[in-house]
Amino acid sequence: MLYKPHGFISQFIYEKKRTKRKLGELYDFPEGTMAIGRLDEQSEGLLLLTTDGMKSELVRGAKYEKEYYAQVDGLITPEAVVQLCNGVEIGVKGEKYTTKSCEADTLSVLPSWVGEGRRVRDERHGPTSWVRIVLTEGKFRQVRKMTAAVGFPTLRLVRVRIGAYSLQGMQVGEVIELESL
Repeated sequence: MLYKPHGFISQFIYEKKRTKRKLGELYDFPEGTMAIGRLDEQSEGLLLLTTDGMKSELVRGAKYEKEYYAQVDGLITPEAVVQLCNGVEIGVKGEKYTTKSCEADTLSVLPSWVGEGRRVRDERHGPTSWVRIVLTEGKFRQVRKMTAAVGFPTLRLVRVRIGAYSLQGMQVGEVIELESL
């Protein structure tokens, strides 16, 4: 389990010319380690890592819930939360896709164990709010696309849980070795 910080890509090797910060800079992982699913460079939170490709396929499937906290631009409305729950239309690989129904609600207070993360902006630029979204699927940048589709673009995104594994009690950049998934 890794608490991925903002600014890192979910890869160990990056062959393009631009220099990006990779997960291998955080810890001396065993050879062949791979991230199960991904978080984009701007996102932070829980990543499960493995050297077993079969485990990766299992965890990325619908059997494991993925829970996210998204800080959005503006005060998200109850109507927008209902839309998120019912599924919204987003673009995936150039095609229109309607997300599966999911669990979503607002967070009045962000749990302290999530940490401060990077500073998004101050109040002079308008209010922000937090929404909790639990998915059983994981399309490319799905949470960001979903919140934008209901009129509240994501400013900060933290994955807090995958199945029974949670960030609670972890520090940013911390790695905890698991016996098995």
